[in-house]
Amino acid sequence: MQTDSKNCRPWRRIAQSTAFSALVVAVSLLAAPAEAGMYRWVDGNGRVHYGDTLPPYYQQSGAAEMNKQGNVIKRTQSEAERKAQVERKVEQQRIQDEQQQKAQLDRALVETYTTEAEIDLARDRAVENYKLIIRGAEIRSGAVNTNLADLRTRIANVQQAGRKVGPGLQEQFDQAARESEELKRIIQKNQDAMAQVREKYAADKARFRELTAK
Repeated sequence: MQTDSKNCRPWRRIAQSTAFSALVVAVSLLAAPAEAGMYRWVDGNGRVHYGDTLPPYYQQSGAAEMNKQGNVIKRTQSEAERKAQVERKVEQQRIQDEQQQKAQLDRALVETYTTEAEIDLARDRAVENYKLIIRGAEIRSGAVNTNLADLRTRIANVQQAGRKVGPGLQEQFDQAARESEELKRIIQKNQDAMAQVREKYAADKARFRELTAK
């Protein structure tokens, strides 16, 4: 195939120039900024602003992006709104967890007992241990209080005689007084626990009645 060497070089230059021009056009198109929307935001003082770009602090008050017609096309939540949304999700999860736990307790209740009498029997067994502890503490408390009264009388006699109460006698009295207070605490603690157990079984019995009546 024959080639005209004289005419070849001009065509090569034309082709190179055309390719370069096309490249310039493509780069220009890529570099051209997209049509920017208008932003609307509220500052910390509640004033409304409009602009082509958002300031850094707009996250705290929220912002809205609008088109040229003034219609909102995108909205950014404020810091307070984001916080409220998180709190709503946490509350919804809490409610959901409570409902699931309640459903599990209901299933366990009807699977454990078949009659209300069985609930009463379980209650009596549960409080029996507290009753034994209270009874034992009351018996011991009676003996301690008798000893404490005797020690108090002995100390009073020594003082009436104008003598100084010996350290041994005083220590016996202090020890008996401490034990008496501790026994009172034990009795009260177990009485409170026993009352809580009874309330719990009373609630279980009432719920069992509701579930089995359906």
